[in-house]
Amino acid sequence: MTTTTADTAPTLKQRAMNLLAKPWSGVAMLLVFYLLLLAVFAILSPFFLTVRNMLQIGTNVAYIGLMAAAGTPLIVAGGLDLSVAAIAGLTGVLISLMVTAGIPVWIAVALALVVAAMIGVANGLFTTKLRLNPLIVTLGMMSIVSGIALVMTGGLTRPMMIDGFNWIGAERFVGIPIPLIIMVVTFLVLWVMMTRTKFGRYIYASGGNPEAARLIGIPVGRTIIVLYVISAVAGALAGTILGAMLGAAAPNAAGSQLLTVIAAIILGGTSLNGGRGSVWGTLLAVLILGTLNNGLTLLNVSSFWQDVTRGVVLMLAVSLDQVRSRALGE
Repeated sequence: MTTTTADTAPTLKQRAMNLLAKPWSGVAMLLVFYLLLLAVFAILSPFFLTVRNMLQIGTNVAYIGLMAAAGTPLIVAGGLDLSVAAIAGLTGVLISLMVTAGIPVWIAVALALVVAAMIGVANGLFTTKLRLNPLIVTLGMMSIVSGIALVMTGGLTRPMMIDGFNWIGAERFVGIPIPLIIMVVTFLVLWVMMTRTKFGRYIYASGGNPEAARLIGIPVGRTIIVLYVISAVAGALAGTILGAMLGAAAPNAAGSQLLTVIAAIILGGTSLNGGRGSVWGTLLAVLILGTLNNGLTLLNVSSFWQDVTRGVVLMLAVSLDQVRSRALGE
């Protein structure tokens, strides 16, 4: 007969660390927190928990969700893209300028996506072939891309009220806003890519132990380049949707949301050390941040305090990431 003594029984701290080490723990905690957040705002505001407002939240975070979704596998693989929001701004500017020049709108969108893909290739080559720090590379690319957009527009917002285009941001399919549908489909596609394909295994191996991955024949460099291209194209798609929603293209249209994108990825459980992350965790984090902004706005909380809240959430997300890493022995 065995007995459990005070020396052998796990402490509360050990139990908490064991719980955090479970692969599903991060998503489960986010889901519980999200439900609590919904309950709190529903009590505080009678206008919050309505179908219209819930769909509005989904629409507002759609372009942010696209960037965060594509950034998740990139960070899992050990990369980082700080230029994605700048690419979104440049995309709207390019589409507006090309349409003004007489190019059909959907050809303009396709060309803008190609430009974004080329930027993604450049980011990938600089980080993999030249072995430069992805933080420095993409920070520099962010400055270059946003600078080009400002030069092309003189820093001014350009109109994008284009026939056959703005429906992307305004119309609904079976009652669901088109931007929200695009975001959810993107998360589904990336989930399949990360969990049901050989390329998905390459992603986790590249971030978990890149040297060991290279030794067993995994093309780490090529994997990361492809992920930079996916991130850049997602940024361009986000810029397209944002331009269609606003009916205008501003050089820095999405720049203020870069912090939200990074916070969502980290809060969603993706490790800054690479090798661990889930797109569903990212989706929940995007919804949490969007709901937080929406609820605070309904409560007439100043936008300045909302910025403070986003910063606090980012700090908490980074702290939680470090706790999870210790729990997993990373």
